[in-house]
Amino acid sequence: MNNATRAACAVTLLVPQLGLAADHTDSSAVIADPAADITDVFAWMDPSGDKLNLVLDIPSGGAGSSFSDAVQYVFHVESSPAFGTAGESTDIICTFDVNQAVSCWVGSEAYVTGDASSTAGLSDDSGQIRVFAGRRNDPFYFNISGFRNTISAVVAAAGSLSFDNAGCPALDGATSSTLVSALMTEPDGSPAQDDFAMGEVLALVVQVDLGLVNRGGPILAVWASTRR
Repeated sequence: MNNATRAACAVTLLVPQLGLAADHTDSSAVIADPAADITDVFAWMDPSGDKLNLVLDIPSGGAGSSFSDAVQYVFHVESSPAFGTAGESTDIICTFDVNQAVSCWVGSEAYVTGDASSTAGLSDDSGQIRVFAGRRNDPFYFNISGFRNTISAVVAAAGSLSFDNAGCPALDGATSSTLVSALMTEPDGSPAQDDFAMGEVLALVVQVDLGLVNRGGPILAVWASTRR
């Protein structure tokens, strides 16, 4: 890995780590199959501490957009007793039919099927799982021009940066603050603009009882996948 590449990668180290992920600008192969392209994954605990909330978004083309009836949408939850320790995995698998009725399984413990397009969502009889599926505003905030400006600044300075054995750059406080400021503003210094503000996604939202997914311990790791 050369210095310029390392420096560009360093930009991501300046952004706080949150319980979310995003993927909005993809290769042509992925763009050609939008119904299987995950734009965001969000996971957080309900304020009660008894339920886990999960969101998987895919691109929306506006009115008439739909989830594919040929794709499985899957949340993978691993519960562990401690960080870095192998745990127990639970898959939450959701599929749609041609009429957009959803069917979701939480391992072999819970199942719900039906129309999940209402704001209240669709729940099973026990209340252990609740699902919503439909169009929503793109929830991800991103200042593209500020991000590109920051990358340019880091790459330009790559030749003067030093790196530790792990490939991480040595940045002083002032430099780090300057780069963070660039991420938070437009190149001209004006307030940052959300370039996804007018965007739209199809959101699959699942709420499950914590007891269905934490049998391996209290530490939860979440990721998502699509399977055609």
